[in-house]
Amino acid sequence: MHSELLKLFNEMWLDYCKICPSALKIYESFTNLGNKVLNDHIALRTFNTKELGVDILAKHFTKYGYQEKGQYTFTEKKLFAKHYEHQDKSLPKIFISELELEKMSRSTQDILNALIKNLDINKIPQPEFLFSGRSWNLDHKTYLKLAEESEYASWVAAYGFRPNHFTVNINDLKTHPDIESVNKHIESLGFVLNSSGGKIKGTPDLFLEQSSIMAEKVKVTFSDGVFDIPGCYYEFAKRYKLPDGKLYHGFVTQSADKIFESTNRI
Repeated sequence: MHSELLKLFNEMWLDYCKICPSALKIYESFTNLGNKVLNDHIALRTFNTKELGVDILAKHFTKYGYQEKGQYTFTEKKLFAKHYEHQDKSLPKIFISELELEKMSRSTQDILNALIKNLDINKIPQPEFLFSGRSWNLDHKTYLKLAEESEYASWVAAYGFRPNHFTVNINDLKTHPDIESVNKHIESLGFVLNSSGGKIKGTPDLFLEQSSIMAEKVKVTFSDGVFDIPGCYYEFAKRYKLPDGKLYHGFVTQSADKIFESTNRI
């Protein structure tokens, strides 16, 4: 069963790297220094319809033993999320968020519902759905209209279903054991860090520190032409021990809220 799961993760990683080649460059920069780069978590984005909600996508992981461990609400961005863990802690956590469509404006709801109607729901039960991309036509003008209200909505509309980001587990890096040294290394390679709320989100007192690069621009084909828009990004996470001595495996809503902005256009 682990082999099937690892195969899925590998296929998701390969798809992700096509849109975020920076991640592979950063990954290799750490491995070339003698580090074994482990993945802290994989993040997915979706809509909260009965066919596409968090629980539906989670089935691809719960069938392999993953269990729900936390729920998160992002009021301003109109998002809800859950994270899942496997008893084998060497496997990455899964963080799945969904846009709360009913809280969007009527025009945005109409646009997204029209796109969703073009989705072949028979593909959703297949693991390949997690990196199937966009299965509907979308013009750049509509993408920009969605982005005015929700950058999240515009991202899913443009890219469909695929990993939004992977995450370097700083705890297992030999050469860069803290987030400050990781950030310095990332910037030395020429990458721009997400500075919304500070380059480091969270604190040791919250048991989690996070940072991420800003999503690089990717050429995306729309029905009215090819345009450069933000793609995926790479994240970095440092976890700390709880008072009971166990490592914290959850997420901090305030920090995650700012991490979402790594795919913003500006």
